[in-house]
Amino acid sequence: MAIEEEKKFINLINEHQGLIHKISMMYEHDPDARNDLFQEIVLQLWKSFPSFRGEAKITTWMYRIALNTAISGFRKSTRHIKTEDLQEVHLNISEGAGDDREEDFQKLQWAIRQLSEIERAIIMLALEEVPYEEIAETIGITQNNVRVRMNRIREKLRTLMIPEHGT
Repeated sequence: MAIEEEKKFINLINEHQGLIHKISMMYEHDPDARNDLFQEIVLQLWKSFPSFRGEAKITTWMYRIALNTAISGFRKSTRHIKTEDLQEVHLNISEGAGDDREEDFQKLQWAIRQLSEIERAIIMLALEEVPYEEIAETIGITQNNVRVRMNRIREKLRTLMIPEHGT
């Protein structure tokens, strides 16, 4: 690849690294695994960069590759045993007068991690305010399917966010 293309790629990564970090955080809780996933996404973007034809928005293309990488065999080949931090599992235990917004955010993140990988991808894009048309293009489903799945995801999240009784 020519030096000009390398510079374009580096600028692209620098400009949109937040997108890659968000996907890495959404799919990996462990910091080391998250860093590995970030690097794997950048590698896959690098490999695919020469074939980017500009038919889709650059961010749509990046989301598609990043999500495919996060969901694909990379995770399966690096994951041995899935464990949950005890603090993560018992989010409804209050440690005194904490910041309710931070606690709600932690609960939401925990609930999102309970979703399937595709559901996480859809909700992450929706939280980024990506239009349904672009979500459909990124994920490879119809806009109507995105709407149906979003309704189901919202309902799952509501159910997961309801505090357990008696704790």
